[in-house]
Amino acid sequence: MAAPHLPLLLSALLLLPLALAAYEPVPQQKKTRVVVEGMVYCQSCENYGSWSLSKAEPIASAKVSVVCKNQRGQVSFYKAFETDPKGYFFAELQGYEMSHSLLDHPLQSCVVKLVGSPLESCNVMSNVNYGLYGSPLRYESKRLYRKDSDVVIYAAGPLAFRPANCPAPTHY
Repeated sequence: MAAPHLPLLLSALLLLPLALAAYEPVPQQKKTRVVVEGMVYCQSCENYGSWSLSKAEPIASAKVSVVCKNQRGQVSFYKAFETDPKGYFFAELQGYEMSHSLLDHPLQSCVVKLVGSPLESCNVMSNVNYGLYGSPLRYESKRLYRKDSDVVIYAAGPLAFRPANCPAPTHY
């Protein structure tokens, strides 16, 4: 009597591991977060007209923006960030989506621009490291490995404002 049900029982036992495998949780892929860091300074009048930051002082609460454009040249990400008391900014690009295209990679599509300085004595934007038009990002092999995500850190700048009343540079 048990013999006619034996093939059915064996096939059910063989299919059981497959059915249980379907209920295993699928491992979540780690997300990659993108961060840009850099410094903002007040360039001394001695170096006006150059890219030198000799004798430059960091600017607290200076504002910079990170602008990313897609393959068509349209802005795909924009956000302003503020420096800390030592002139350093650490800008996490929350919401920035990286496609598989090399043109949408942060190194190709994002730049950092000067926005504003809180110092009345040093609030003219300079083009040190292309701060006016967009400082390109550099990858310096900095990564943070977290449980749920990896953080890739890019660098920009250093960028600088300058005083408004610097004497014109004289070259002999």
